[in-house]
Amino acid sequence: MAQLRGGLLPADSAEPAKRKVRQRTVQIGEDGSRLFRTQKKIKVGTHGEDYGSWMSNPVFYVFGGIALVTLVLTALSFTVFRITVLGVVFAAATVILVALLCWMAWIRRQYAFGKGGMMEKVHQTILSSLDFDGHGSLLEVGCGSGALAVRAALTWPEAKITGLDYWGAMYNYSKALCEKNAASEGVGKQCGFVHGDANKLDFPDGSFDAVISNYVYHNIMGADKHALLLESLRVLKKGGVFVLHDNMKPQMYGDMNAFVEELRGMGFAEVQYVETAEKIFGSKQRAAMMMLGNSAMIVGRK
Repeated sequence: MAQLRGGLLPADSAEPAKRKVRQRTVQIGEDGSRLFRTQKKIKVGTHGEDYGSWMSNPVFYVFGGIALVTLVLTALSFTVFRITVLGVVFAAATVILVALLCWMAWIRRQYAFGKGGMMEKVHQTILSSLDFDGHGSLLEVGCGSGALAVRAALTWPEAKITGLDYWGAMYNYSKALCEKNAASEGVGKQCGFVHGDANKLDFPDGSFDAVISNYVYHNIMGADKHALLLESLRVLKKGGVFVLHDNMKPQMYGDMNAFVEELRGMGFAEVQYVETAEKIFGSKQRAAMMMLGNSAMIVGRK
């Protein structure tokens, strides 16, 4: 089993003071759903932390490189090879790739922390939906740069936060970056980050009081999505709470209402399947433009 590290700073390291956060209140919506709200907004990323963007830099650069190649081939086709048809084909490809790059740049800005505001809104939605009292331990499956784990630590100062990620090459995230961000935000001693695989979490059954995840499972190619969700729920304590949020495309996830019923049959309580695309992005169309048109979460208690 991987050793949980608390992200401890050296004794002589200065860590900013923790920000106080008031307890949340609970309301019941007209449809019977549980609604949570924070009485005080939490600002993260104000000390120069690097939380990156959800749009992969390598993917963006690859498309940029291909566009540059097609541009060069366009010029060569007209001036050197003097093959007009070939030049037109490469020119059309260049235009399409440039348009795609503009779209990707817009998405990068929307997802970039502190710019488009999407990351913060998603994180607020997840944590405000978690019926957690702030005592005990919380696991984030797929912590990326540590932004959501840090926000959770600031929301519940008495909780022990663990962030787990595979940290593949597609994103410029790492354990060191997570630890650096947490320390800068003043929660380095409260947060620990470990390398792991969402397919098989290296924790015993019932290890955590709360489990959260955000836009992770759809990136795990070839994995059964229901199995991934169940694996995350396996490490949740009896009575523990969860919010698992993802782009739950039907072709990937199948019938989620049936899965919710399956969880209820297994003894899970207060389980809900909640679509979040419209709430977070303003409309399903805008969410689809940002490749997250099937955003939804399952919420409940074990």
